Amino acid sequence: MTVDHVPWPPEVAARYRAAGHWRGQTFGALLTSLAGTYADRTAVVGGDSRWTFAELDERAHRIAAGLLAEGLLPGDRVVLQLPNIPEFLPVVFGMWRAGLLPVFALPAHRESELRHFASHSEAAALVTVGTHDRHDHAATARAVAAEVGSVRRVLEVGSDAFAELAATAPRELPDPDPEGVAFLQLSGGSTGLPKLIPRTHDDYLYSVRESARICGLRPDSVHLATLPVSHNYPLSSPGVLGALYAGAATVMAPRPDADTAFRLIEAERVTITGVVPPLAAAWVQAAARTERDLSSLEVLLVGGAKCGRELAERIGPALGCRLQQVFGMAEGLVCYTRLDDPEETVLGTQGLPISPDDEIRVVDPDTDADVAPGEEGALLTRGPYTIRGYYRAEEHNATAFTEDGFYRTGDLVRRTPTGQLEVVGRAKEQINRGGEKIAAAEVENHLMAHPDVLDAAVVAVPDPYLGERTCAYVVPAAGASPAGRDLRAFVRDRGVAAFKVPDLVQVVEDFPVTGVGKTSKRELRAALAALARKE
Repeated sequence: MTVDHVPWPPEVAARYRAAGHWRGQTFGALLTSLAGTYADRTAVVGGDSRWTFAELDERAHRIAAGLLAEGLLPGDRVVLQLPNIPEFLPVVFGMWRAGLLPVFALPAHRESELRHFASHSEAAALVTVGTHDRHDHAATARAVAAEVGSVRRVLEVGSDAFAELAATAPRELPDPDPEGVAFLQLSGGSTGLPKLIPRTHDDYLYSVRESARICGLRPDSVHLATLPVSHNYPLSSPGVLGALYAGAATVMAPRPDADTAFRLIEAERVTITGVVPPLAAAWVQAAARTERDLSSLEVLLVGGAKCGRELAERIGPALGCRLQQVFGMAEGLVCYTRLDDPEETVLGTQGLPISPDDEIRVVDPDTDADVAPGEEGALLTRGPYTIRGYYRAEEHNATAFTEDGFYRTGDLVRRTPTGQLEVVGRAKEQINRGGEKIAAAEVENHLMAHPDVLDAAVVAVPDPYLGERTCAYVVPAAGASPAGRDLRAFVRDRGVAAFKVPDLVQVVEDFPVTGVGKTSKRELRAALAALARKE
């Protein structure tokens, strides 16, 4: 028998309920409650649309009824691939209210990934848009549906047919089980196709509530959804769901570039948004020449990958806002620096877990033995919103989780005396150069201290003598043209061990990125391998 969801042990679940972490509330019930409290306040803005909480709730009720009228059944999985449009929210809340399970795909995913998501989840439908950013998503969805036997419907948001569905008369529907799976997120692994992550109403809403509180969201906050909202970070950390929970408005940014974001920050008086480090670096550079009024921006969250200290130090002065670091994973654990933390904590760490019941271990990657306080090790975690297993992945679960339920995150961290985590890198990104271990993130941070460097990524390249050597890919700052030898000398002059100085430096115009905007180390490695084959 295939296991869809590995539940928390009954005694552990009872403890989380008793602590008030799990409140027995579903996403649909939450939205109805928010619509009662904040009925006439703006909930979402995008394009020409500006909907109140009451309007959003009404649309979600109608879409729920329409989806069921289409023949979908509670418990059906539905691959959802929507860009940052306001319709994302009533569609996903409509799914939740109908008892359907969204499988969150990113706008950047194409036929190969969508086929995997649909077949692995045995999805009954795909919900997407027509042409967006010059790609015909609806045609791709139809091609996938033709190959995956479980798919019975392809629904195109923005079409006349979907408009008719969304006009269905609302009706009372039974509330799903709050401890049951609400949706399937995607793992952020750097190799292979993503695993599916089952999240429940109870566990995810706990993370949303605490994220909204820690990030200081309030009803007069204005949140900018900069990254693709189907990704875990912009969805819930604190993201669009955290903004809704706080009674705040979310502005949907169609693109994450500085020109688009700065225009929306000025026009909507945005107070908080979240970005990934490469985007933060680009915004910092663009802020020096913008004429937009960014004075409303209070908090910039940076996460998705480690924000190196050199970049962290530039953010506040450049954008005139408070930096808040966030470190987490779609599997669960989320850490934040707090808004009242000392500057050294904000600049140099990725913060504290959100829950007193988040259990953290830092261990030797080879033995699972706890390392001494302050030493680097692999991060293991379990808690009230961290999964106990991937969806239908028994073999992988056997190695991804310990026998007592700790999730092996794949991150290398240090823990400060006061409990903050400092991310050193990823175990998979650790380069073994002749027996000397090099954390890619450390060398990247040194390179980014150079005034002519906008961004850097360090990867391993095979070497017949050392096993691996290091290659640094560097994106220059605007108007700059740094030479590889000068960058190597710069790193050396910063007082690092000689083996950490990059063996090779490649200056490139930009980096390949994942769907949410992270640098794709897999594509960098593939480019290096291709180059080596030519030589």
